[in-house]
Amino acid sequence: MRPAPLTLTTLLCAMLALPGCAVFSDAPHYRGIAVSQHDLNELTPGISSQTDAQALLGPPTFVEQFDNNNWDYVSQVTKIRIGQTEGVKQQHVVVLSFDNNGILQGVSQKDLKDGVRVAMDGAQTPVPGGKPGFLRQLIGGVGSYNPLGSASDTSSARSSASGLGGAGAGAPGSSSGF
Repeated sequence: MRPAPLTLTTLLCAMLALPGCAVFSDAPHYRGIAVSQHDLNELTPGISSQTDAQALLGPPTFVEQFDNNNWDYVSQVTKIRIGQTEGVKQQHVVVLSFDNNGILQGVSQKDLKDGVRVAMDGAQTPVPGGKPGFLRQLIGGVGSYNPLGSASDTSSARSSASGLGGAGAGAPGSSSGF
């Protein structure tokens, strides 16, 4: 006995449900420079230099802005969450501190639990002219389209057009290049 064929509606519903499964089965993404404990054991504070660290670990993820002697190596494991937003599942940060001569002074490691949550400020930057009303929002941009850019860019656009035989050719102050 032969089973009944699938109806078109059942097949269509199955096809629509399959893309949603990808949200729950997405593979994790590995980002950054993962530094192993074995690699860190190769570096000796007081002896190893910045050159040794870079030869062993590669260039740092970033050098701290206010202290150039601190090199940070950041690695993360992220995964797509519901709504296609990326969530950090694991994070490992290794900070190498050097003295002014480039000699390693210390190594510190931080994890995701060591992170500091920073709340976004809900205040808005004031805009000149106050808060636009409905009518101003509706027709406020009419006539402000300029395909050549801002007013300061018009002279450079005109001179570049003159080299192509455009309307600015032969204008005072323009060079045609021929």
